Amino acid sequence: MEAHSLAVKVVISCWIVFVATWLLAALSTKRTVYRESGTQRLRYWVLLLIAYLLLTRGRQLPSPLNMSVLPHTAPVACTGALLCIAGLGLALWARVILGRNWSGVVTLKEGHELVERGPYRFVRHPIYSGILTMVFASALVLGHVAGFVSTLLMFASFWIKLGHEEKLMLQQFPERYAAYQQRAKRLIPFLL
Repeated sequence: MEAHSLAVKVVISCWIVFVATWLLAALSTKRTVYRESGTQRLRYWVLLLIAYLLLTRGRQLPSPLNMSVLPHTAPVACTGALLCIAGLGLALWARVILGRNWSGVVTLKEGHELVERGPYRFVRHPIYSGILTMVFASALVLGHVAGFVSTLLMFASFWIKLGHEEKLMLQQFPERYAAYQQRAKRLIPFLL
C-alpha cells in the first residue's frame, strides 16, 4: 500500500507540473492568425471533459466504472509512476521544442513553422503522446475501469483534434507536411 500512495503522489505531482508549465508557457505564444471555430473545438472538448471526469471521479461513479481491475501492488504502482514521469517528460520536451508556435486549440500562428526536430522527428504529435501516456499511467495507478475508459476517450479526442490540425498543416505546408507524414507516425513511433 505504501508504494501505491507514493505512486498517487507522483502522478498528482506530474499533473501539477504539467498544468503549471502549460499555463505559464501559454503566455508567450505567437499572435494567432487563424483559430478553429467553437463548434470544431466542441467535437473534441466534450470527449476531453468526459475523460477528465472519469479519470478524476472514477471511484464515485456507479458500477462497473468504479470497479477495480488492477491491484494496488508495488509493481503496478511503480510502473504507473514511471510511465507518468516519462509522459510528462515527453510532453514538456515537445512543448519546449514547439516553442511559441504552440496553442491549446487548432490555430495558425503568425510566422508559423513546421517543427520536425526533437521528439517531432519520431511522432507528429508528441505532446498528445505524452499526455496519453500520463493518462494511461494515472489509470494504472488508480486501477479502476473509469480510468481506462478515460484513456480511450482521451485518445478519441486527440485523434479528432489532430485530424483537423493535419489538414491545416497540409494547407499551410503542402509538400513539406506530406513528406513529414511519410517519415513520422502520428502518435506512436513506427506504429500509429
